Amino acid sequence: MGGPSLCAYNGALFKEGIPLPLPGQSTTAAETRREAGTQAQVDIFGEGMADFWRSGPEESRHIDRWLAANCFGDYCTRTGPDLRQRELIAFRFLAAQGGCEPQPKSHIAATLRLGTGQRALTAAPSTTLPYIGYPAA
Repeated sequence: MGGPSLCAYNGALFKEGIPLPLPGQSTTAAETRREAGTQAQVDIFGEGMADFWRSGPEESRHIDRWLAANCFGDYCTRTGPDLRQRELIAFRFLAAQGGCEPQPKSHIAATLRLGTGQRALTAAPSTTLPYIGYPAA
């Protein structure tokens, strides 16, 4: 997001006395991101994810490696929100995106596994209802 949104975010941070630019939040390096991402997947979804990055047909296996390294290694390992919070956010984004119905279901299970209560999980799509519509919520 850029333009007016970025200016609004920066203005809000400035108003709160938060100096910009924000410090980096990465905790991985190019050499460790896939391994750290795989560990994050295991922490979130369980031991069945330990070798997920090696699974699937050879011609699309690179996508599972990218998923482990990028989505989980680059982002889920950053400082800031914990895994439970990140999973709740992922669930909201996936529900809003639509067309990827198996993914929200797996993230719902992960969110519950990480300790999110049923009430908070039910409230999550309610907060995005104006953007995702009633059927998705």
